[in-house]
Amino acid sequence: MKIVVLDGYTLNPGDLSWDSLKKMGTVTVYDRTAEADVAQRIGDAEIVMTNKTLITKETLGICTQLKYIGVLATGYNVVDVAAAKEQGITVTNIPSYGTDAVSQFAIALLLELCHRIGDHAQSVMAGDWNNNPDWCYWNYPLIELAGKTMGIIGFGKIGQRTGHIAQAMGMKVLANDVTKYPELESETCHYVSLDELYQGADVIVLHVPLFSYTREMINAASIVKMKDGVLIINNSRGQLIAEKDLSDALNSGKVGGAAVDVVSTEPIKLNNPLLQAKNIIITPHISWAPQESRQRLMDIAVDNLIHFINGVVRNQVNS
Repeated sequence: MKIVVLDGYTLNPGDLSWDSLKKMGTVTVYDRTAEADVAQRIGDAEIVMTNKTLITKETLGICTQLKYIGVLATGYNVVDVAAAKEQGITVTNIPSYGTDAVSQFAIALLLELCHRIGDHAQSVMAGDWNNNPDWCYWNYPLIELAGKTMGIIGFGKIGQRTGHIAQAMGMKVLANDVTKYPELESETCHYVSLDELYQGADVIVLHVPLFSYTREMINAASIVKMKDGVLIINNSRGQLIAEKDLSDALNSGKVGGAAVDVVSTEPIKLNNPLLQAKNIIITPHISWAPQESRQRLMDIAVDNLIHFINGVVRNQVNS
């Protein structure tokens, strides 16, 4: 069996092993693959793995030996799944591998926004504390979270874990999701409508998937409903936010601060309006990337392929 990994570096920059995959066939791993080279590199392979490299209908029409595409991520919009289904190609993804890592990172973004630890540490290393006339100083307003309300849009596994951490820090949680689990409600956690969430939250965290109805849900119209000085956290999908609207709201002070691990086009473009915004933290889509999380992803990817080979497909997205 011939197996090709199109963009292996992101998942495995050298601290993991492809050995478990190699047990199932002849494996060729490319660190990165340009769009123009995708079809040629897949060639006559039966199995292909991709993280963010596009596999289009045109590529599928050329690579006629393909039987299986394993997406090395949860989101699978990089593959034309409808065309794959037409050609009888199974497409799988990796769900639920990063719950702890992504929720932890959402809280890390929030804490950094509240305390600006990195900026203060750099200030100390630059000599500012040594030269300060007082015994302490701060360069940004510091925010205590206990007693405040977090609104979580998307209350699946990751949203629930983030909410659990928030409650442990003394926050109340307003949750919004299409699916509701009444057993999760308590004195400090309630399901509410989006408008109620916008109006009642001091912090808004996005953990919702990207659908047509969630695209740019954070926009001028929704921001105006929010509390003055609200904090916004997004480490889900960049396209959930109308970036120019958020930038304007940050610069006007309507939004007190934002921290995002994702943007609408990645890598970020120099003309992204968020780069001109005040009080924003931007990180390069790394919520999912702790080694433990990536190893879990690798293990699930291999398990998906084993099940496919044995005729029992798991985590198929185009059935």
